[in-house]
Amino acid sequence: MAIDVYAADEQADRAVDLDRWAALARDVLTDRRLRGDVEVSLLFVAEDAIAALNEQFLGRSGPTDVLAFPIEDEPVPGGRSPDTGGSGPGTDPSDEPTMLLGDVVICPAVAARNAADHEVTVDDELALLVVHGLLHLLGMDHETSREAEEMEALERRLLGRYHRRDGPS
Repeated sequence: MAIDVYAADEQADRAVDLDRWAALARDVLTDRRLRGDVEVSLLFVAEDAIAALNEQFLGRSGPTDVLAFPIEDEPVPGGRSPDTGGSGPGTDPSDEPTMLLGDVVICPAVAARNAADHEVTVDDELALLVVHGLLHLLGMDHETSREAEEMEALERRLLGRYHRRDGPS
């Protein structure tokens, strides 16, 4: 299984260590035991860019800290998928198509304000946003109290394991 994380810094407000956040994303996705090859994008953008996305896709005005855009369609079977009983293309598990998980879009400027409000480091806030966005791509949500509790508990475990390596697992 290969996990490809494409990270891009499309803002100039704060320096972003793309390699660090891509590594965190790979660790989290590996932890979740996804099957097959997986691709995900991490995009760090300015406030005006995330505000435009927030308005366009969620109907909310103003910038936010993180948005997750899952790829809704199931991967298309590769090779000779109708002929799953014979040998040849389509029967080897390595022929599975790459799962395009989606995009996580993060605004470092908003993250920095959130970090100050919550009295945490900007790195801790960015790590939380990376993990939070990935969990959304994996289908988790926080619409109900129970969903929020489950998602927050998993975020804490993943952050303890892969961001604050000396933290609780």
